[in-house]
Amino acid sequence: MSHPRLTEREPLPPTGSVVGIDLGIANFLADSNGGFVPNPRHGRTATAKLEAAQQALSRFPRVRRDKRTGKHQRAVEKVAKLHGKVRRQRLDHAHKTALGLVREHDLIAHEDLKIRNMSKAPAPKPDPEQPGAFLPNGAAAKAGLNRSIMDAGWGVFLAILTSKAESAGREVIAVDPRNTSRECPECGHTAKENRPTQEAFHCVSCGHKAHADTVGATNVLRAGLVRRNARQG
Repeated sequence: MSHPRLTEREPLPPTGSVVGIDLGIANFLADSNGGFVPNPRHGRTATAKLEAAQQALSRFPRVRRDKRTGKHQRAVEKVAKLHGKVRRQRLDHAHKTALGLVREHDLIAHEDLKIRNMSKAPAPKPDPEQPGAFLPNGAAAKAGLNRSIMDAGWGVFLAILTSKAESAGREVIAVDPRNTSRECPECGHTAKENRPTQEAFHCVSCGHKAHADTVGATNVLRAGLVRRNARQG
């Protein structure tokens, strides 16, 4: 699977366009122009095949490579092949999405996501009333979110986007993600109540309604432009 690439140091002509992007799970990203890139969920799509292959592999005892039987070796290779396919699919999607953004926009603003911190397991919560027992800490839900974040491949995508933008002479700016999806882009009112559901944004002050991810991307762009103007000024 070949990846669309810009050759090293191949500046593109200015487009006069700037954009903010909001990375997510339901959609891979939303942009400040109201566009969306679907999340292909390559890992989830391959889950059944991977689980079957890993279950077949688990039937064999752990032995050195040179002690494996033919069936054991084929089971190992099948698991590796499936994981490799998912990695290639993720990379291909990241390259194509990044290239589209770099070709269309002079400046691309995104949230400065601390992906490693976001995917940490939650700390145990000891039960003060029962020594040795623990309270629910949302670990199962967090594990599901972590898998979705890893499957989306945000870190790989942002690295590829930055590299392609540098080669094309474009500007990429990372901004503070706090409240980007809670601040109204019309009146500036910021409140968690502005986002009643995962997808909906409804400002409790002025009544502005939009997709929450589009609002996030719009606020990311505005913050990016502020940072760029501050540097240039």
